[in-house]
Amino acid sequence: MEQRFNKNYPEYGGSFLRVIDNYESKAQDLLEKFCDDKQEQEPQIAVSVDMMDTGVDAPRVVNLVFFKPVKSYAKYWQMIGRGTRLRPDLFGPGQDKECFLIFDFCGNFEFFDEFPDGIKTSVSKTLSQKVFETKLHIVTTIRDLEVATPENDALAVNYVNQLHDAICGLDETRFEVRKSLRLVKAYKDRGRWQNLSVGDINDICSQLSHLPVYNHGDDELAKRFDLLTLRLQLALLNKAKATESLVQQVHEIGVHLYKKRNIPTVAEKIVTVNHVRDHEFWKTVDINQVEHIRTELRELVKFINKEDIKPVYTDFEDVVLEDKVEEKDIMSGYANLQTYKDRVETFIRKNKSHLVVSKLHKNIPITQKELELLEMFLYNGTNSTKDEYHSKIGDMPLGSFIRSVVGLDIEVVNRLFADFINNENLNPTQITFIKILINYLNVNGTLDKSLLVKPPFNEAHDAGIIGVFNDEGDIRKIISIIDTVNDNAG
Repeated sequence: MEQRFNKNYPEYGGSFLRVIDNYESKAQDLLEKFCDDKQEQEPQIAVSVDMMDTGVDAPRVVNLVFFKPVKSYAKYWQMIGRGTRLRPDLFGPGQDKECFLIFDFCGNFEFFDEFPDGIKTSVSKTLSQKVFETKLHIVTTIRDLEVATPENDALAVNYVNQLHDAICGLDETRFEVRKSLRLVKAYKDRGRWQNLSVGDINDICSQLSHLPVYNHGDDELAKRFDLLTLRLQLALLNKAKATESLVQQVHEIGVHLYKKRNIPTVAEKIVTVNHVRDHEFWKTVDINQVEHIRTELRELVKFINKEDIKPVYTDFEDVVLEDKVEEKDIMSGYANLQTYKDRVETFIRKNKSHLVVSKLHKNIPITQKELELLEMFLYNGTNSTKDEYHSKIGDMPLGSFIRSVVGLDIEVVNRLFADFINNENLNPTQITFIKILINYLNVNGTLDKSLLVKPPFNEAHDAGIIGVFNDEGDIRKIISIIDTVNDNAG
């Protein structure tokens, strides 16, 4: 896109539109100029991949171009959120920014018209994350009510305080927290919780809610009861059909707790237990009463006996339609179609979960015995020999070759450089250099150290790493990390 723009509009000198991504050595500087709210600077058009979807405050943006299909609900609203920032006097004195345009080339609007929630990922959320997000949704629902009550507003404030305290309690030295550190720091400001936009909510749910922020002890049953009653509150607010089912579940818990009234801690809460058992109570219940039930009974549900659930055994017999089954030998044609290298790379990718391949992907050293097993697995699986491997691939060690195919796990690479980034007072150019290095290792798996003074590592300085880092100690630390990575693949 950048090349096409510069070819069509050479009069702009190649600076009016710029690509801003992790591979751009001056990415941070370009981003700051693009987001500058005080003066007009170039670039005026930013082409970005996954770098400006969230957290970037660019009030002067009035045109968004969606040039890729998006299936994630959070991602979709994050992208839209880049245009929602207000800007007074944008077009002149008294001519404020009042709207923005979206040019959708990939049918994202049509997709989300049909699938408003997007495509759900298969990764399940933890109990803590579900509780965090449900409290957040209760807060936003209360704030959107046409008729406010002091009791509901007080509950919303209480939940906001709990969510804010949870974010403030995060350990910023932990790796998973550092990955979202910018947002963590932003939402440690209590003022950010006062007026949450749709984009803010999606930022919190996608970037913060999964962090270990929920701490009410280790009792899982208490957490499940929290989630049940919080969902009931949300259903009551939305007058949802699920209300009846949720009430029934809480009612049954009350019935079971009543059977445990001989336990002193249960006897102390018997008034609340009786309310929960009473069908008349539920006819006029409100969210504050449900909150009282939650706080009163959450520590008692552990006394309820788990009913024995008998296992269900199934025995399904496969039915083979012999008259409709035809065997074909496709491997010979497949082998002829592909080059040796393509064939081996395809086999490795398909078997990325293999123990030794996985170790190489995660930078875990392998033994000589594991290497021999890997060779046997690879040569048998690709119908080749060791001599054929060396004749086609050359002298590259098998471990290094496999690492070049599967790369290096991004979380592993981030951890390798985490202490260096945290312990050194790096400037923006040095941070960008490390990001380029991390991305390179993630894709290529190993690094020839001679490349550290060549592209893409010499874009910020002609001397590469030597020019970017003046301290020889810093250079030695980086080289040491690279040596470890290379050695573990050798």
